[in-house]
Amino acid sequence: MAAPGRCSVLAAFWDHLRHLGLQDFPCGLGSWNKSRFNVHTSPRGGQPGLGADPARQEEAVPLGEESPEALMELLSDRHSPWALPPDCSPQDQHLREMAVLAPELIRGSRVFQVLRSLRIVGKGVEEVDEGLLQLQQLEELILSANQISRITSANLPRTLKVLELCCNAVADLQDLCAQPPLELQHLGLGYNKLCSPSQDRYLTAAFWPNLVSLDLSFNNFTDLLGLVSQLSGLQKLRVLVLQGNPLALIPTYRGFLVDSLPKLSILDDIHIGPDERHQFHGLARQPELIRSEARVVVSIGEIKGVPDPSARQQLEVGSEAPVITYSYCVTYVFAEGEEIEDGSGTEVTKIHQRPVVATLDVDSSTRDARETKGQQEPAATEEPEAHSAKVFVTPGKPWADTIDCSYRKEHTAKDLVGLKSYLASGTIVSVMEEKVLSWPVNADPEENAVTKGKARQGLQKDGAKVPVPRDKQKKNKKEEPCEFHSNPPIRRTLGTRRVTLETLLATEDLVATVCDFGILITEQPLQPPSLEEKDRKKGKDKSKKPKAERESQASRKTTASATGKRKNKDSAELEEGQGLQPVPLTVQFQMQLLRWPSAAGARSQERVAVAVGKAQ
Repeated sequence: MAAPGRCSVLAAFWDHLRHLGLQDFPCGLGSWNKSRFNVHTSPRGGQPGLGADPARQEEAVPLGEESPEALMELLSDRHSPWALPPDCSPQDQHLREMAVLAPELIRGSRVFQVLRSLRIVGKGVEEVDEGLLQLQQLEELILSANQISRITSANLPRTLKVLELCCNAVADLQDLCAQPPLELQHLGLGYNKLCSPSQDRYLTAAFWPNLVSLDLSFNNFTDLLGLVSQLSGLQKLRVLVLQGNPLALIPTYRGFLVDSLPKLSILDDIHIGPDERHQFHGLARQPELIRSEARVVVSIGEIKGVPDPSARQQLEVGSEAPVITYSYCVTYVFAEGEEIEDGSGTEVTKIHQRPVVATLDVDSSTRDARETKGQQEPAATEEPEAHSAKVFVTPGKPWADTIDCSYRKEHTAKDLVGLKSYLASGTIVSVMEEKVLSWPVNADPEENAVTKGKARQGLQKDGAKVPVPRDKQKKNKKEEPCEFHSNPPIRRTLGTRRVTLETLLATEDLVATVCDFGILITEQPLQPPSLEEKDRKKGKDKSKKPKAERESQASRKTTASATGKRKNKDSAELEEGQGLQPVPLTVQFQMQLLRWPSAAGARSQERVAVAVGKAQ
């Protein structure tokens, strides 16, 4: 019996039958077909008496009834209100047809005798109850996208050949393997919560002697050697899916499986050919080459669309304004682990990232104090646990129309579960601007303020200005400041974007994209007042003549003419600039998961890794 409050397979099945309307027109028994069927059925196996007589079916259809052909057309015509949707399962279509041709066969519990395939997908099923044993002819059971966490094998029909449990919450196979259906040929356990090494022991020929196809994709298996040692006993296994597991990120993953399971025909939906077997021949006899780590290469190319910072620099020669320098870099988030240093001088900041969606914020006044936090939006389904990550920063580059970062870094991740979670979440790529203000040592703004304050106080006390000797004035003019004092850098995020990396968990080895951050809108600097406006203002302040009204009118006329000229100039510049299309801010980003193409390549890379380890 199903537990109270828990949705069982049988309950979901009966609910599904009600939605199919097997007892309603044009299915079932009614006034539309009453002459073809007697109320009583024949005593043998519940077969319909008159309904099974071909001679009776060939007779003329009585008035007010429909022929079987017309009823079947109502089910198949896509414009009919009784037609099933195009994506309905073959099981539903078969039941509807039987409800028209032989409705007595599917009345009540008799439907259990005709079902060979049962498909309950996305119905919130939590329990596989013993009521399923009533389906004595069942060969295929598909229970994908439900909430099943535990399967009792005693409740499965012995005739079962296909069991699909994809996208559930199965974490332990012990109950399933207590009395498994020995005729099972396909077992689908993808997108569950199985992990190594506790579940490896249930994947042997002792439990599944006739297994031909096994789907373990997107679980948390990490022990490649241990899993292969168990799977090697499945002599009939021909199709295996392991993509999406942490062990699939190991560079020698595919080659080791191909050589260790010689009877395997398809691995991760890719056919295994003779050439591939030859390339990896002998790798199974060298388990020392299987290192439980993944190697990932990140490359960052050109940045385009950065506004020219010189438009914001309006410095006057000889003024006390600072020297402003701008540099640009790209930041990206990567899973925490060991990195292979390549001399790029990359800066690293440690963060804590959660999967699915992260927001990166690296704006700060000092580089040492920069903190980055990942924020997760609530997900509809349960996601992997949060993982630690780091922010990597490319070396700063000066402004140019096209800024070539020429950045490449190879990462080695030993936490395969954390790397899987990171790839499922994606990375955050940002373009940063760093602004540094440099002041001449002799023109430090604070020192100048103090000096001017002291001089002002001296003038107030003495009542007269002390003249500076001419030789000191000439000396000050000749000496130019050669040292600068730089303020802490000011950072600004120009654009941030999330890059999807989920394809690296499947069969893809490379993600190459151009991150488009859109067109940046820069603030126009305030224009300083013109010389005419300065002179006009001074003239107004000094003017104290009786003809003030006339002069004010003349001043307004002059101002209006100057304003009109300025507007004409601005409109001309605007018309000239309309021909230039703005360039969006973009950056080239690439991430590659390294895999060895042959057994020889695996051996050479192992020697390189050993040499690097000794050098460190």
